[in-house]
Amino acid sequence: MAKRPNFLIVVADDLGFSDVGAFGGEIKTPNIDSLARDGGLRFTDFHAAAACSPTRSMLLSGTDNHIAGVGAMIETIKEFQKGKPGYEGYLNERVAALPELLQDAGYYTLMSGKWHLGLTPDRYPSGRGFQRSFTLLPGAANHTAYEPQLQSPDKLPRLLASTPALYVEDDRRIDPSELGPDFYSTDAFTDKLLSYLDERTDAQKNQPFFAYLPFSAPHWPLQAPEQDINDYRGVYDAGPEALRQQRIKRLKELGLVPGHAVAHDVVAVADRALSRDWETLSDEQKRYSSRTMEVYAGMVQRMDTAIGRVLERLRETGELEDTFVIFMSDNGAEGLLLEAVPVITENIFEHIAKYYDNSIENLGRGDSYVWYGPRWASAATAPSWLYKGFTAEGGIRVPLILRYPPLTEGKGEEGQSGSEGLKVGIEHAFATVMDITPTILELAGVTHPYPTFRGREVVPVRGKSWVPYLTNRNRNISSGWKSNDSIHAEDTVTGWELFGRQAVRKGRWKAVFIQKPYGPEKWQLHDLENDPGETNDLSEEDPGKLQELLFAWDEYVKEVGVAGAAPQYGVLRVDENDTSTPAPR
Repeated sequence: MAKRPNFLIVVADDLGFSDVGAFGGEIKTPNIDSLARDGGLRFTDFHAAAACSPTRSMLLSGTDNHIAGVGAMIETIKEFQKGKPGYEGYLNERVAALPELLQDAGYYTLMSGKWHLGLTPDRYPSGRGFQRSFTLLPGAANHTAYEPQLQSPDKLPRLLASTPALYVEDDRRIDPSELGPDFYSTDAFTDKLLSYLDERTDAQKNQPFFAYLPFSAPHWPLQAPEQDINDYRGVYDAGPEALRQQRIKRLKELGLVPGHAVAHDVVAVADRALSRDWETLSDEQKRYSSRTMEVYAGMVQRMDTAIGRVLERLRETGELEDTFVIFMSDNGAEGLLLEAVPVITENIFEHIAKYYDNSIENLGRGDSYVWYGPRWASAATAPSWLYKGFTAEGGIRVPLILRYPPLTEGKGEEGQSGSEGLKVGIEHAFATVMDITPTILELAGVTHPYPTFRGREVVPVRGKSWVPYLTNRNRNISSGWKSNDSIHAEDTVTGWELFGRQAVRKGRWKAVFIQKPYGPEKWQLHDLENDPGETNDLSEEDPGKLQELLFAWDEYVKEVGVAGAAPQYGVLRVDENDTSTPAPR
């Protein structure tokens, strides 16, 4: 039997499509870029869910989040969703988790990073197939372990109030005070993963490994070491629109978006400085806003340094060339100004004022608490529409780099890398996060156990392995923007739903429904090949195509069990108190 590969899956949290150098960004990410430059492929049409835990459930199960247990994020489950299959708020028993399957197949399974798929001991990573794990359990935490509100039990944030622990190692709870004064999440997660690799016994070194490194950066609160932040002083002083135009231009130059792409207008609803047009801000407000972006860039740079440490260790041990490496983001850039509200029971601004120092000179430190708002996020998702939390392309189309020379070297349409201009592979085929589990299983020689696993009934995967596509196609010549073959057949239907925001895709066509004030609150139709920015609604021009997609949406709803959906209407009822009938098509 041929040697089975190792696997390293690296996930960034809320990273934008064009943040890293290989995807056209100005942030210094030489280690991430090296994955693309050194025989890797950049995927330009790879899709996740619209938010973090749904994506993670799909990544580790190969199926839809509504099946895997995270039809809604645990922080936002509504009354009409409670008790429904697929809305448990954690990775449920209906799925055979990827680390469980690989562990049973002889892999040494390791994790260090954000979990967000279960808060109780039976649902820790150690209970779902990881032999060693150091994890942040909930969806967010201070990156320096500064948690002053934990000293005020009557003022606990809602998420923490229901969380038995923030951090665990294997099955042991870790108090934030144990993490030490120099704790920084990105460094700590990397240190732990490296220690787990270093501490392997001789027998374990003879096993292939599956290593999962899901960072909590660059998720809010935006915090980074000062030396990383300082590298970006003044870089963003021209404002988010200038950055957006710069990124779009570079994406087109690199061949990562088509030259004909028209960028969607920025949608910024909340009436606060971070949402307002740059030209309406005072000089002090501009400096504050640009400083938040500098901190964000510092977070991404620090994450890149950490990834470089892991790659270097694998080079030293001679394991890198036998390791299948994926780097990806879990959703689009975070643009919702009040995204933190579901986590905090008291007023978020009162909470920050009580515990944090958000003066400009203190931004980025552990006792500051900021995010950067919809305009900077829109620079990172452009030319797409919207950002994290939405089923528009800006929320679900994310960067992915795959490096595994037997599959990727010398393949893909030729394009340039962002940092050094070298010709490297680009993959334009549509793909989803559900494809990762079947791809890994095929490479590991593991058959999915559907319909039973460890004495319980489990569902099959919905994703499709990339191995046949990447193995069999002649990928060496550039032949225009879109190729004739694909990972998924043209009639494959893929659906998304979160927070009542919905979308369905079939080939180049996509229908999307987003409520006001962010969308028109009606189904829109887009031809993504000609209009990747979703700027031109074709629903009236081609009602037959919209009807076709809405029938596909209804089938998706039935297959995955979207709670609250109104069959044959295509509109999701998101208010459990609303008994009105949605308007027909």
